[in-house]
Amino acid sequence: MKLRYSPTSPYVRKVIVVAIETGLDGRIERVPTVTADPASGLARDNPLGKVPVLITDDGTAIYDSPVICEYLDSLHDGRKLIPPAGAGRWTALRRQALADGILDAALLRRLETQRPSAQQSTEWIEKQRGVMVRGLDALEGEAEALADPPTVGEIAVAAALGYVDFRFPEDRWRDRRPKLAAWYEAFAQRPSMTATVPKDPAG
Repeated sequence: MKLRYSPTSPYVRKVIVVAIETGLDGRIERVPTVTADPASGLARDNPLGKVPVLITDDGTAIYDSPVICEYLDSLHDGRKLIPPAGAGRWTALRRQALADGILDAALLRRLETQRPSAQQSTEWIEKQRGVMVRGLDALEGEAEALADPPTVGEIAVAAALGYVDFRFPEDRWRDRRPKLAAWYEAFAQRPSMTATVPKDPAG
């Protein structure tokens, strides 16, 4: 299998953490992809022009990250990261959706702040920041219930918190969320997390 990736994408990080946790990482060739480069051929694999994209052994392209995570979870015989049925399944998928929603807002906020200052919308930036705040507050409210061993929900939450640390350290999200901070401090020590800490190629 091949994984088209960007080293700073939190969605890619979620997928790679899943691959490591399921023992599948060694079967995946990582293909660095610059999403803004038309010559990368990314659009042939994903018409949306986004990473991650997983190319299966039979050449099928799978996207986006929740679908890739579910596909990878179907390939191993160990404990499933997406429970097959019942309340646990819906909790895991809901937490993944919440974490991905926080990431969606974080990326929109970051993109807006990268525009020339005269073209930026303060209202738009604050709207996205508000989404992030509400999402993080919701996670604080259920931090003590986060599963151990983890599901895809906890992995997605960890990827989201790592991205907020990476791109928005000034938010100091831990200050008002001690339970979530304590959970993340422990979870971030997992080998799958320490192996995937994002590094900005631009330094």
